[in-house]
Amino acid sequence: MRIFVYIIIFFAFFDLFSQLPIMTPLAGSLGATPFVTGLAVGMFSFSNMIGNIASGFLTDKKGPFLILLAGLLLTSVSLFLYQLAFDPLLLLFVRFIHGLHAGLIVPAAFTFIANTAAKNEKGRGVALSGAFIGMAAIMGPAFSGILASRTNEVTVLQATGFAMLILGVLAFFILRKKTIAARPAARKEAKRPVRQLFWNRSIVKAFSGAFFLMFSQGVLAYMLPLKVEALGNDTQTGGMLLSTFGIVAVLIFVLPTNRLFDRVRPLNTLVFGMLTMAFSMICISFSVSLSLLFVFMALYGTGFAFLFPSINSLLIESTTDENRGKAYGYFYAFFSIGVVAGSGITGLLELSANEGFLFTGILLIAATFFIKFFKNPVEA
Repeated sequence: MRIFVYIIIFFAFFDLFSQLPIMTPLAGSLGATPFVTGLAVGMFSFSNMIGNIASGFLTDKKGPFLILLAGLLLTSVSLFLYQLAFDPLLLLFVRFIHGLHAGLIVPAAFTFIANTAAKNEKGRGVALSGAFIGMAAIMGPAFSGILASRTNEVTVLQATGFAMLILGVLAFFILRKKTIAARPAARKEAKRPVRQLFWNRSIVKAFSGAFFLMFSQGVLAYMLPLKVEALGNDTQTGGMLLSTFGIVAVLIFVLPTNRLFDRVRPLNTLVFGMLTMAFSMICISFSVSLSLLFVFMALYGTGFAFLFPSINSLLIESTTDENRGKAYGYFYAFFSIGVVAGSGITGLLELSANEGFLFTGILLIAATFFIKFFKNPVEA
């Protein structure tokens, strides 16, 4: 049953990553200006953040099953709406609806996994979910690029829509029994105000880790193509570098190394992961050869693989079944904010590729010290 939820997580992120190569060309084909094109790309992250937060509240109130089912079916409908986007304004509207509906899926799915995992396997569980995310990051852009070149961008979105529809139907039958059995716990309401999530320092550390993880991803998406171009290589090389990071991360997630996340304190693996990412970013900024870039991207993948399960484990340990949905809602909202902030801040500062990577590496080091020495509370 849990493997099915992992498959849902895969397609939720597959939906996200498959959009990356096609959204700019799609907006351009509709006559969008550069400003509107950028707005269309960013609109998904904006509404996705709203959907994440809404999903968290609804998951705690209704249980993860209903929100997961609604997210899958509504996202499927949203993906089919792209064929009705005949001009840039309609595209903006569809992007908002798509992001909002897609935002319902991930917090509910991770809450489902956390609530059903054995206490001593929660770290390994989130590591496996990270593997499915990594595979989506590798396969999504490749799939959309190939299919769009042979058909068009809307066909890619419709194919993902069919997958979401099938998952929604299967989820109704596969997850329904589990939901009926757990219904009393799912309906139990917590009387804790939302602000208490931000008073819990372990949860704040998880939120901070999520933000800086995706901040680095935003910088990577923006600056890596510039770095590759400066070294005299093409965009295909940039894709290979991103695949290297994804493959290394997936291997760490699925190999016996994933047992570390249940044996080592999550704060320690968090610090190791973030410092490793920081070191790789600084090394990339000074790198002058393509072969070294592959080495440093593999190092970045290692850091990513240690950081992602760590922040999830911190969140799980610091929440209960009654407030975990809200926590995951805000957690993935920080993911969305981080991506936008990473590319946006470095762009606003008009940093070169080398300066952007160096700036991010230093920022990650500072964030690591903040997280490490920000004392944990006595209360859970």
